[in-house]
Amino acid sequence: MRFAFIFPGQGSQSVGMGRSIAQAFSVAREAFEEVDDSLHQKLSSLMWEGPESELTLTENAQPAIMAVSLGVLRVLEREAGLDISRHARLLAGHSLGEYSALAAAGCLRLGDAAKLLKLRGRAMQEAVPAGEGAMSALIGIEVEDAEAAAVEAAAQGGICVVANDNAPGQVVISGTKETVERAGVFAKEKGARRVMSLAVSAPFHCPLMAPAAEKMREALAQVALRPPAAPILANVTATEVAEPEAIRSLLVEQVTARVRWRESVLSFRSLGADATVECGGGKVLTGMVKRIDRDLETISIDTPADIEAFARRL
Repeated sequence: MRFAFIFPGQGSQSVGMGRSIAQAFSVAREAFEEVDDSLHQKLSSLMWEGPESELTLTENAQPAIMAVSLGVLRVLEREAGLDISRHARLLAGHSLGEYSALAAAGCLRLGDAAKLLKLRGRAMQEAVPAGEGAMSALIGIEVEDAEAAAVEAAAQGGICVVANDNAPGQVVISGTKETVERAGVFAKEKGARRVMSLAVSAPFHCPLMAPAAEKMREALAQVALRPPAAPILANVTATEVAEPEAIRSLLVEQVTARVRWRESVLSFRSLGADATVECGGGKVLTGMVKRIDRDLETISIDTPADIEAFARRL
């Protein structure tokens, strides 16, 4: 069986995250210590003890989610004999999860991934003054109608685009606050069942994030990237990428561009993956996969018991 290893994005953080893995496996503790050392911050203590208000800050949540994903992966490598080059047909991550995928594939060092995500989170928070941007989830509407609502709203002023094409009937829009609110009204007229304002610190994956993209361009230029052990499915294109300079360019573009998750998952089976394996962070992506392609087997790994169960399959 060939697996697509998938890595969650922001929103998967919670106080206590990764603690059971660290208690059960020394290699996971070592991974968390490596992240702590690279950031000169006791991020692991914040992950396990909170406070939640500090953990949910974008600059903390992003490296924390990546740390748990890589802790799970390193346990699988040491304890179960996982070899990404042999067992993974591809890797994909949702937004910040793309950095987790790159670290899992050996393209990025763990410490570099943590530092880049810390910077990325801070840059995204600082790109737009508080209260000026917004994001909303549109439920029960397809991406084409969501795009039309965003275009119609932006035509009256401001910015609004589709930020995440997550799954059938689940689309996220992002932009200036009034424009996003206006797009929500148009989306309901086009059939959306619900429009939910998201509690985020900034309007991610839209043109307002351009200042953050430039900061990431500068930071990524200073980091070594190696060819990944298995192909990465890029958020921006929903296609495979393995060349380091192309990966670097796409990571910059990703800050302002749409996360094409639905399209990515739809390509998994045609690319040779039989099952998805979500590493850390619960089952958010697994739920999306089930909505996108019911023929894919789904596996989520978040506890020592999950690790033991998956190890028996390798």
